[in-house]
Amino acid sequence: MPSGIVYLVGAGPGDPGLITLRGVECLRQAEVVVYDYLANEYLLNHAPPAAERIYAGKIGGRHNQDQEEINRLLVAKGLEGRIVVRLKGGDPFVFGRGGEECEALASAGVAFEVVPGVTAAVGAAAYAGIPLTHRDFTASVAFVTGQEGRDKDETSIDWTRISLGSGTVVFYMGITALRRNMQLMIEHGRAPNTPVALVRWATTAGQQVLTGTLSDIADKAESAGFKPPAVTIVGEVVNLRKQLRWFDNRPLSGRRIIVTRAADQAGEFSAMLSGCGATVLECPTINLIEPASWEELDTAVGRLTEFNWLVLTSVNSVRFFFNRLDFLGLDARALGQCKVCAVGPKTAEAILARGIRPDLIPPDYKAESIVSEFAKQAVRGQRILFPRADRAREIIPRDLEQMGASVTSPVIYRNILPDRLCPETLLALEKRSVDCITFTSSSTALNMAEMLSTDLLANMLQGVAVASIGPVTSKTCRDLGLKVDIEPLEFTLAALLNSIQRYFSTAAR
Repeated sequence: MPSGIVYLVGAGPGDPGLITLRGVECLRQAEVVVYDYLANEYLLNHAPPAAERIYAGKIGGRHNQDQEEINRLLVAKGLEGRIVVRLKGGDPFVFGRGGEECEALASAGVAFEVVPGVTAAVGAAAYAGIPLTHRDFTASVAFVTGQEGRDKDETSIDWTRISLGSGTVVFYMGITALRRNMQLMIEHGRAPNTPVALVRWATTAGQQVLTGTLSDIADKAESAGFKPPAVTIVGEVVNLRKQLRWFDNRPLSGRRIIVTRAADQAGEFSAMLSGCGATVLECPTINLIEPASWEELDTAVGRLTEFNWLVLTSVNSVRFFFNRLDFLGLDARALGQCKVCAVGPKTAEAILARGIRPDLIPPDYKAESIVSEFAKQAVRGQRILFPRADRAREIIPRDLEQMGASVTSPVIYRNILPDRLCPETLLALEKRSVDCITFTSSSTALNMAEMLSTDLLANMLQGVAVASIGPVTSKTCRDLGLKVDIEPLEFTLAALLNSIQRYFSTAAR
């Protein structure tokens, strides 16, 4: 069997956006992914679903597999003719033991390629607002291991040279030896008042930065309970953090926020919150699936040319409706002269992406606004197609029919309960470590209450800010015994995000 190839891919220091394009290309063709605990697991989504995933990191603080076992694993998979990605935190060749893995592969005759990554020192410094070099402070930087091998009798670090000869010094994985390392630098000539920064879980929403000096940083770290993984940055450049910090200075930095949208929709809002510094806990409380029968919709589609209006009230409605058209071998041309009403800008965008410009976009995003806008039209005798969710309110078909319109309202998707709620999110709620929970529809709140019970939901959300996307959802929350703290004037995700930021900026003051 021909030999395969092993790609040693640097995953970067934590932020999944810092992986290189080449790294993503390798993951997309992987048949096996061997990853460690410093590689963001989100990156595994780039690999094909069928790819074998092997965790080779730490469990309970101890290595799941030692280096020799990992070397043998990579060789074995390569000799099987597999495409293997060895996904390593940071850069494979900077304290990543990538050199040892490549030696094993080369000795076994297995082809390999090294894909560099953003190393922890560079990522941590940038996200902490600390330039490693600066013309006014230093023109040199040294990367040093914070923990030498336990089987070594003598140090291989030239402490005098790094203490006196290097401007900025970065120690990798040196928290457990922090006091010793700082003392050795002082003993070898570095000034005790030299600035020091510790950066933990760098480039992630959980990033923590602790600053001090060579003489006091160990005491500060001990007092704060500062734990690995972290890098230690020593040098005058650390003082620039006061001016240059940006990542942990964002409006939602340090806030833990639950997103309850459906799993296939949560990404957009999660990315918006993460971009403002929040740690996002995705806990889908709804699962959208096809209707039990397409018969009613298919019948309506068969006489689309008879309808005067098509009303689509959400991006989900657009997706399910046009996917069904496609399944039936039709496209937008099947609408003929039928006008289209889109509720909300996102729905309008989704319709426009299908090559149709909406004829009517109500100024408000509630059912009442749709009814109000149609009241201005001559709807008596008009035929209106309103594809809807199974739990949609009856106000639209009821009120339009009272105006003399004929409304056909087939169910095009159902809202069902997920198999379970995310255990990590429930644990965070139990530990009272959540700042805010977001509900973007009545269904997200009702389903969570049904899965937990109304009383337990109210109890678990004590002290948690409840953010609702609009008055209808807010009423549902209040009916469940929840206090709504945040509600935007405009019922969009962007407006909800802005309202959350305003709420917490006020709370911070």
